[in-house]
Amino acid sequence: MTRPRYDQRVRAFVEVCGGPDEWQEAERRFDAHGWPVRGFHSEGEGPLAAALEQDPGARVYEVEVRLFGAAKGCDRGAADRLRKVMRAARVEAYVRRAEPLQRDREVLSNWRVFSTDHRHPGGHPRWRRLLLRRAVLLGRYDIDGIVSGTPRQALRLARAERFGRAAPAAVAVRPLDGRWRDSVRYWREEEFERRLFRLVFWALLPAAALVFASGAIGLAQWIWVLVACLGVSRTVRAGSELYRKSRPADVGLALLLVVLFTAMGLGVFDSEGTGWTPEQIVVTATVIGVIAGLRLLVRQWTWGEWVAWVVPLVATLAISSFVAAGSVLHALYADGLSLSPDDLAVPPIWQVLAGVKLLMMFSLVMVLPAWWGFARHRHHGYAAPGDGFNIVLYVSVLLLMLGGATVQALQSAKAAVNRTVAAAERGEEPPSYFGVEPAWTCVKPIVELDRLSGEGPPLNPRTPYLSFGISGDDAVLWGRSAESPVKIPASQIWMKPAESGTAPCAVGDTKSEKR
Repeated sequence: MTRPRYDQRVRAFVEVCGGPDEWQEAERRFDAHGWPVRGFHSEGEGPLAAALEQDPGARVYEVEVRLFGAAKGCDRGAADRLRKVMRAARVEAYVRRAEPLQRDREVLSNWRVFSTDHRHPGGHPRWRRLLLRRAVLLGRYDIDGIVSGTPRQALRLARAERFGRAAPAAVAVRPLDGRWRDSVRYWREEEFERRLFRLVFWALLPAAALVFASGAIGLAQWIWVLVACLGVSRTVRAGSELYRKSRPADVGLALLLVVLFTAMGLGVFDSEGTGWTPEQIVVTATVIGVIAGLRLLVRQWTWGEWVAWVVPLVATLAISSFVAAGSVLHALYADGLSLSPDDLAVPPIWQVLAGVKLLMMFSLVMVLPAWWGFARHRHHGYAAPGDGFNIVLYVSVLLLMLGGATVQALQSAKAAVNRTVAAAERGEEPPSYFGVEPAWTCVKPIVELDRLSGEGPPLNPRTPYLSFGISGDDAVLWGRSAESPVKIPASQIWMKPAESGTAPCAVGDTKSEKR
C-alpha cells in the first residue's frame, strides 16, 4: 500500500454529535482521508472535558490531520478540511481545537570516523605530527561510518557497539562541517531554509527596483528608489536573522548579495552594459511564479482533481493544437490583406511554429491556476479541498483562456498587417510573418494584356507588386494602391525582383507593348 505524502501534521479535537451511527461515519471519513485517530473521549473525559458541556450523544476525537502546504497557517488549513469533510458527510461535527505538531529537524554537525592506529604512545616529531594531521584531514585514515551530534556525542557514537561486535577503541572523529563550533547559532532545518529564501528574495528587490527606476521619470522614479531602500533594509534584517546569533559578518554578507544582484541588474558585468530590462524582470518573475504555483497545485491533486482538471485541459489543448495546425495566425494575416489562407504558400515548418506561438498565448492565463496553487499552499480558506470540483470556475477559466488567446492572436496578426501596409505605402521592404515573406517584384506578361486571365484589378507592368509567392498555379500579387489582390496564372507572366517599391519597372520590348 502506498503511503500518503504530506508536509504538515496537525492535532485536532473534533466533537462529533449524533450518537454511535454518526461516530462510525466520522471514523470512516477520517480513515478514507488517511487521518489517524489517536483516541476519543466521551462526555466528561479527555483534555477538553472542563471546557465543553456534557452531552451523552457527543464524542471528542483526537485526529492527526496530514496535509500539504506551509507550516504557517496549517492549523487553520486542517480545521477547514475537517469542516468541509464533515459537512460533505452530513455529520454534525465541530473542530474545537487544532494545533500543529512541529517536527522540524535540528541541524546537527556531521563527523567522519577515522582510525587512530597510526598514533604511537611515544609521540612523533612536530613535523610528522603536522603531516599526520594533514593526512587525517584529507581522509587518509577514514573508515566506514558517519555520525552526527556534538563533539562528545560524536566520539561516543563512533566508539559504540556495532551490530554485536565489541566497541572499537582505536577510532576518533573529524568534523565535516563547521557547525560543531557553536551548536546554538543555527535554526532548525526548515526554518533556516525559509530564512535563507527570504534573504535572497529581499536581496533581489533592490536590483529590480533600480532597473525600473533607471527607466522611469518624475514621481515614479522616486517611488522605485524608495522600494529599493525598503529592499535594502529588509535584506539587512533578513541577514541579521539568518542565524540565532546575529553577527556583523551576516549583515555584511547580505549587503554583498545586494551589491552583486544590483551590479548584475545594471549591467556592470556585461560587456555591452545592457543589464536587465523591465520586460525581462516581469516576464521572468511571471514564468517563475506560474511554474512554482502550478507545481504546488499539481503535487496536491487527488485522482478526482486530475480527472476534473487535466482531462478537459488536455482535450482543450488538443483541439486548439488541431486548429493551430491550420495556421490561425496565417489566416488572420491573409484576411487583413484581403487574401485567403490558400493564397499564402507557407512551408509546413512555419505552420508548426505559428501553432506553437498560438499555444504560447495561453501561458499568461495560467496565472490563475498558479495563484490557486499558492493559495492552497498558504492554506487560504477558499482554496481548501473538500467541496469537490467547481465546474463554474473551470468554465470561467476555459473561456478566459480562449478569449485571451483569441485577442492576442488578433492583435499579433493585425500588427503584422499594419507593418506590411505601412512598408508598402513607403515602398520599403515589408517584414516577414511566420514564413510569409512578401517581396517587391516586377511582373512582365508573356501574353497580351487583354488575354491575361485571373482575378483582381488590371495588371500594370510598370508598377512593382508585392509577391506572396506561387499558390497552386497562380501568382499572388498585392499593389500599393490596389484595394484587392491580383491573382494571375504563373504560366502567363514572368517575374523578377524589383529594385524597390518606388522604382518603376522597365517593360522592354514585349508582346504586351505591341498591341
